[in-house]
Amino acid sequence: MCRPEKSRVVADYEEGRDEEGCGSEGIMGLKFPSSAVEKSRGSSVMIQRSRMKVWMIRATTTVLLWTCVVQLTALGEMWGPRVLKGWPPCFNRPSDSPMVVAEAVAEAVTVSPAPKMVPPPKRIYKNNGYLMVSCNGGLNQMRAAICDMVAIARYLNVTLIVPELDKTSFWADPSEFKDIFDVDHFITSLRDEVRILKELPPRLKRRAELGMVYSMPPISWSNMSYYLNLVLPLIKKYKIVHLNKTDARLANNGLPIEIQRLRCRVNYSALRFTSVIEELGRRVIRMLRHNGPFMVIHLRYEMDMLAFSGCTHGCTDEEAEELTRMRYAYPWWKEKVIDSDLKRKEGQCPLTPEETALILRAMDVDPNVPVYIAAGEIYGGERRMASLSSSYPNLVRKETLLEHSELMLFQNHSSQMAALDYLVSLESDIFVPTYDGNMAKVVEGHRRHLGFRKTILLDRKPLVELIDQYNYGSLNWDEFSSYVKAVHVNRMGNPMRRVVIPDKPKEEDYFYANPNECLPSSGQPWTTA
Repeated sequence: MCRPEKSRVVADYEEGRDEEGCGSEGIMGLKFPSSAVEKSRGSSVMIQRSRMKVWMIRATTTVLLWTCVVQLTALGEMWGPRVLKGWPPCFNRPSDSPMVVAEAVAEAVTVSPAPKMVPPPKRIYKNNGYLMVSCNGGLNQMRAAICDMVAIARYLNVTLIVPELDKTSFWADPSEFKDIFDVDHFITSLRDEVRILKELPPRLKRRAELGMVYSMPPISWSNMSYYLNLVLPLIKKYKIVHLNKTDARLANNGLPIEIQRLRCRVNYSALRFTSVIEELGRRVIRMLRHNGPFMVIHLRYEMDMLAFSGCTHGCTDEEAEELTRMRYAYPWWKEKVIDSDLKRKEGQCPLTPEETALILRAMDVDPNVPVYIAAGEIYGGERRMASLSSSYPNLVRKETLLEHSELMLFQNHSSQMAALDYLVSLESDIFVPTYDGNMAKVVEGHRRHLGFRKTILLDRKPLVELIDQYNYGSLNWDEFSSYVKAVHVNRMGNPMRRVVIPDKPKEEDYFYANPNECLPSSGQPWTTA
């Protein structure tokens, strides 16, 4: 049983007691007058009383210490076992199992508070007004938009109100900014660049609630001169401007280097997920790492993706009809009549689970490697996943790794689920997106920033042609595998110059997929696409 340390009073007493009776030598070797020693020896009654007092101090201190221990243990039971995981074994359930010890150490490390960040000094500037923004789209589209809005607010010398997240899109996620991101860290870490408030000052807040705000969607892919010459005058005139669309509203290229680096700083430093999401992400990563290196497949084969893109390859007639009905049901999906076969041949469809399994095998990916599927519900369920599960039996998802109770808080909160997948994708040994959507692009860029971690960027247009030739018998397995590898020699997340196409921003490389201005020196040669 653990024994509390002696109190300082008791220790001092015992040290002094051990040195009694040492002639005229006292504490620290100092000499006392012989008369004082004689007087001390003649006062036996006083010494006994002193010893009794010290004994009572010792007993009282011991009782107090054990009372504290009992109270802390009770609190530990109430708050959860993690509070006391790092304490000596006598405060935990007894177990000599190495696994229990290892889990306790891991949990203690996980919940250790991060070193408190020293906030940067506030930037002092004349405030030109207030910028409110309503982000649209999924988590990663909104993430990139937040980075853009911070950069715009900084350039215009205005105060940014914490962005509002999309609650009306297909996913209908009611999450607020503070439910996904650490809002205090976001505000504090950027205060040397721009002033950010959680809400408008009271007087202006009342104006906003009455609708006395100028609202507008900024033009897509705009440069800073647009915001300086058109948006800033509106802010100065109305005091508050609300940008009601934020997707791709800032150009990829042609911006000051300071703005590009600020976009990166927001993305890779200021936008930190909440402690709940971060903790759960670390737990999933630990589980996967327990078995060695692991791979993440961002399998973008959910119902909304297929309905939006019109890609129905491998679907039954009934499924194709269901996806078409869904596409017509959402008015903001502009394209309604879609030729699925033509779109697939042009490389504009996500790879199916069956195609993904075939490609990974052709690349000689170890069939025993743990594979984490970063995605929502796969359309077609187990029937469509059978080939991939057969080729890679160690296939897992967050729903299979975590208890239902652990994911309950995230139910019907697709952005929080996506945040968990984002964290696991960042830390994987290999990341494979099957479609170049927003998550694929933003994770690709983040992994480049972390040191060009391996990301297999599947080139779907030649892959579809090779897959069809193999399936029709025009290529044998060795030929097929050789061609697949050749196509991807320079598509592994290695250093590459961002492709710039003047006046065609949609066709050029996305800034957040390859933020050249912010990437570390890798020692590898930089190539062009």
